[in-house]
Amino acid sequence: MPEQSKKRTKRVGEAEAAAADASAAEGRAAEQAQGAGRTDEGFDERMLAALHAASEKKALELVALDLREVASFTDFFLLATGTNARQVQAISDAVEEQLKKRGTRPLRIEGYKTAEWVLLDYGDFIFHVFEEKARRFYDLERLWRDAARVALPAQLAADSGGAGGAEGGTLRSEK
Repeated sequence: MPEQSKKRTKRVGEAEAAAADASAAEGRAAEQAQGAGRTDEGFDERMLAALHAASEKKALELVALDLREVASFTDFFLLATGTNARQVQAISDAVEEQLKKRGTRPLRIEGYKTAEWVLLDYGDFIFHVFEEKARRFYDLERLWRDAARVALPAQLAADSGGAGGAEGGTLRSEK
């Protein structure tokens, strides 16, 4: 009986050590996220810069969707609408230029020539710029309705026609 007790004590000790290691790893990941300029929701400075660049080009209906709970290929979708092909290209150019200044280049750009739907893939987030008809047709918000909508800072929301506004400029996930 004492031998079984020793084995159980050893297993409990190992389990406690594993839990402590996991807790420490979570703490390090949170510190790294904070160090990378991320908010509690994981929204980072690059995403804010991209949204500000789109807003500067008069993008409409700015929306951020948190896909971390529903998809594994990216963390966020950022969506914007332009009223015509030239504006869609101008918005995507501004986003790309702003992020390039910060040392971030897109992994892939799709749809730029037709400018109906331009996709800028940055890995952990994808910026979609739609022409109005395409935005309504593809309706990514409906398609990804299980994703949490991230409230945008009040200034961005006001500039984009009031879509997704949060008071006080904070970012928070909404369901």
